[in-house]
Amino acid sequence: MKEFFITGTDTDAGKTHVTSLLLKLLAQHKKNAIGFKPLAAGCEMAFDQLVNADALMLMESATVSAKYDVINPFAFAPPIAPHIAAEQVGVTITLDKLSAAYSTLKQQGADYHLTEGAGGWALPINSTDYLYDWVKAEQLPVVLVVGMKLGCLNHALLTAAHMQSLGINCVGWIANQVDPNMDEYQANLDSLKERLPFPILAISPYSEQTPKLQIYKTLLNTLDLNS
Repeated sequence: MKEFFITGTDTDAGKTHVTSLLLKLLAQHKKNAIGFKPLAAGCEMAFDQLVNADALMLMESATVSAKYDVINPFAFAPPIAPHIAAEQVGVTITLDKLSAAYSTLKQQGADYHLTEGAGGWALPINSTDYLYDWVKAEQLPVVLVVGMKLGCLNHALLTAAHMQSLGINCVGWIANQVDPNMDEYQANLDSLKERLPFPILAISPYSEQTPKLQIYKTLLNTLDLNS
């Protein structure tokens, strides 16, 4: 069983987009894979429950199916920080509750588990804990999605430095071109390749058509897809 946590440099870095592409890549290689979106805000009512568009995208891209609340156990309506949304409805998110939900996910029969975070790396889940505390407790390898736009160098390098300070195993990063008009896109990409302390895995070019990944050998090695 392979497990990965996909985080981003900020809220709009493209975590769902990249996680969906990774799930589809695994599907192309005939792998049993499932996505996990433990925390989601900005949900809407459908089928008598709150659902999130990002979680639904992960479900559509996966090769292993599960009930919605298994994929997204904490769903909140307000499009705000999840711990604030949880407080408003009297829900307490804890590390133990996240681990219990993840344990349920791991019972669905998948060989690959891709967990998508919420917001950026330093996301509070309650008054004392952060989502990265759960990632560290579960010892999940991390993939960092860098939203390629103005400010991405600062966001990516700060995130990487914090991961290193916690002893997090970040296996690599993926560049997601969220701004098609970004000035000096290639120069910024080259700067990140030089400065980030872990390897680039793939590039997701901006596209208004079918999205694709430019895959590096490091990604195939990481996902064990060479055979």
